Amino acid sequence: MMFRRSLLIGAAACLAGPARATGTFPYAPVHSFAAWRSGQRIGTHALAFAETGGQRQVTTTIDFAVRAVGLVVYRYRHVCTETLSTGALAALTSQTDDDGVAAAVEARAGGGGLAVRRRNTKVVVKAGGSPDEAAQQGGWTSETLPADLLPSTHWNIEQVRRGALLNSQTGTIAKVTIVPGPRETVRTVGSSLEASRYTYTGDIRMNQWFDERGRWVKSAFQVFDGSTIEYILQE
Repeated sequence: MMFRRSLLIGAAACLAGPARATGTFPYAPVHSFAAWRSGQRIGTHALAFAETGGQRQVTTTIDFAVRAVGLVVYRYRHVCTETLSTGALAALTSQTDDDGVAAAVEARAGGGGLAVRRRNTKVVVKAGGSPDEAAQQGGWTSETLPADLLPSTHWNIEQVRRGALLNSQTGTIAKVTIVPGPRETVRTVGSSLEASRYTYTGDIRMNQWFDERGRWVKSAFQVFDGSTIEYILQE
């Protein structure tokens, strides 16, 4: 999920290498964060996990609203549902509203690749027309991408061992270098915990923290105006 105009443009680990998730799935059915920017809570980023028929389904819901003088000056909504089978991405759908600009992605594994369809919808005002006469324009494009891509949905510890991810908002490949860092103390809404930091550079630029069980427990990244958005785990 990385963002267009960036608000979103945008056993334990140690320096020796990435953390390894335990054999037991580490997440509760719901895993959520509050997002903060410059001392203001701007929204939530929540995950919902379910298992059916040997497959794991993960739904990501992001809802941000940035306010200035009491007015909403930027709004971002993103819903993504991914299905994994034996750890590999089997299917993904997403819908995004990035401050009035819509995007959609559909992906499905098969035939040795990942068949991806994506659509970006722009608002075009007809010549001499009013905003009420604006037309939504945008078509689907299709592409086959490598079958082993994981989506950029943050939660999966396996992503730290990859050099490319599927951008869940745009449906394109995000090339990334991920470097493990030190263990640090991460504050949550109710306590604190120890986690390992990973620094992402390339098409994705951020810091993420995973705890000793392989759970995603924090993110921090800079946005276009130089401010930092920080995720605080709600537990």
